[in-house]
Amino acid sequence: MTARGNAKGRIARDEDDFRTLLATLAQAVERHGWLCHAYCLVGNHFHLLVETPEPNLSHGMAYLNSLYAQRFNRRDGRVGHVFQGRFHAVLLEREAHLMELSRYVVLNPVRAGMCTAPGEWPWSSYQATTGEVPRPVFLTVDWLLEQFGTETAQAREEYRRFIAASSPARPWDDLRGQIYLGTESFIAEHVPIRANPREIARAQREPLRPSLAKILGTAASGSRLLEARSHGYRLREIGEHLGVHHVTVRRRLRRLERPQHCSILRPDPDSGAGVRS
Repeated sequence: MTARGNAKGRIARDEDDFRTLLATLAQAVERHGWLCHAYCLVGNHFHLLVETPEPNLSHGMAYLNSLYAQRFNRRDGRVGHVFQGRFHAVLLEREAHLMELSRYVVLNPVRAGMCTAPGEWPWSSYQATTGEVPRPVFLTVDWLLEQFGTETAQAREEYRRFIAASSPARPWDDLRGQIYLGTESFIAEHVPIRANPREIARAQREPLRPSLAKILGTAASGSRLLEARSHGYRLREIGEHLGVHHVTVRRRLRRLERPQHCSILRPDPDSGAGVRS
């Protein structure tokens, strides 16, 4: 998950702020029973890779951000927002994506040009995972290191190589419905089905529907237009895909929905009779 500073502002101004943020993170993890696999704090945002045995992510992040904002503001006697609205979270399948996301998290300061190697940045979980510094009590490294071997020293070395190897692929390339990273069975299991639909983004409710490119191609037939609508695509989305105005799409659909397009109402050419109105 990611939380960013309000108006792109800083959430940590110096080492004291970073230490305070880490201490607040430790409190949030312990209080809510999370498993924190990786983290990275930079000046204007932070990334966390956490596992939540209980469905308390929103409550925990509200606690973390609110408590830290109070401490941040109290230091200089300031008021106002520290974080930019709500945090952004991605639900991922551990076995398929946790390793790659852990690499993405600790390489954040390298990508941003803040350092040349992840071990140079003191405000991420990299140094603790490799054993260069003591592991903070809120960080769990067991599952991650077990993916690289059963012997700790060897696993740490393999982890270093894994991080150094990087990857040209972005983990978000496989993102479905804006918040899901995982297999189709995993996504189907976690798509909310009981919540108020107004509280859930449409793309998050329908991550498994086929894409417009798959349904329509480049020149859609009438049946394919109807299929796209049955999957919940808006007229504007269909129009943008086909390169026409959404009003044109609406007109085509209306013609398709008229009775004369239903074969049961068409005259039988062999009967010599038609359907009279």
